[in-house]
Amino acid sequence: MRRKPRIPPSPLPQRDGVDPVRVKLPQAGGWATVREHLVERLAAGTGVIDTMLADGLIVRADGRPVEPGTAYEPGMFVWFHRELPDEERVPFGVDVVYRDAHIVVADKPHFLATTPRGSHVAETVLARLRRELDIPALGAAHRLDRLTAGLVLFTVRPEERGAYQSLFRDRLVAKEYEAVAPYDVGLALPRTVRSRIVKERGVLAAREVAGEPNAVSRVELLDHRDGLGRYRLMPHTGQTHQLRVHMNALGVPVLGDPLYPVVTGPVPAGDFRRPLQLLARKLEFTDPVTGRAHRFVSGRDLRAWSAHDDWAR
Repeated sequence: MRRKPRIPPSPLPQRDGVDPVRVKLPQAGGWATVREHLVERLAAGTGVIDTMLADGLIVRADGRPVEPGTAYEPGMFVWFHRELPDEERVPFGVDVVYRDAHIVVADKPHFLATTPRGSHVAETVLARLRRELDIPALGAAHRLDRLTAGLVLFTVRPEERGAYQSLFRDRLVAKEYEAVAPYDVGLALPRTVRSRIVKERGVLAAREVAGEPNAVSRVELLDHRDGLGRYRLMPHTGQTHQLRVHMNALGVPVLGDPLYPVVTGPVPAGDFRRPLQLLARKLEFTDPVTGRAHRFVSGRDLRAWSAHDDWAR
């Protein structure tokens, strides 16, 4: 079996807990220079790339700047720091519920993305923890949606990250969520929901389609009052928006959901009212490195249940 080529370590340090961008030049292509490829690939505009090259901001694996006329070399790696967007600070803290030499378990708030993506870069759980805990190599073993609160597992050592990611891939992590949604007296619970969910690139909402199920969720009612239900949700698979799609399909969409049943307009920046009432409450697994049995519980609550008038207001 042919080995994957080794990726050189980054010659650039992190900034604000954010890694530099790494670009590998394709093996095939008709570009004469590195500049030509970057102008086409990054769609940042000729002037932007030329300025970065002139200022020495794009570097090789050995840290030397890439010159404007550097010949194209298939398989070559280059690095640079992206211009960070102006981000609205999410005014809620990240709680660390556990930390050892191998993992960090964080209890994230609503509205804070797990890892850098799109317009959310420095204002993410990963970037914050790298800065606050001084662990530059910290990596995410899995991810929660930005609008979902609760427990997220991070790894301290890059060489161990794959072992922890495999727990989620192989469904060796017991995950339990809570949600607040309308109460339907006619909805028979508990039940296991099975369906096929697809999420298309560029489309905000996922959807159910005919075919072999790829998404399985257990739904239980914990309590109900005043027309609302508090639900325990246990996903057995990990499709995008799976729990939100399944709750909507049952006729009880999660409160505060901007996508299901209807995609609403974007919330203005800085509006942190009415968070999605979905919480990753528990994580339970056997540590693949230490063999220790772990069980973690989020300390957060869902305001639509604990203080509904405040949440609704």
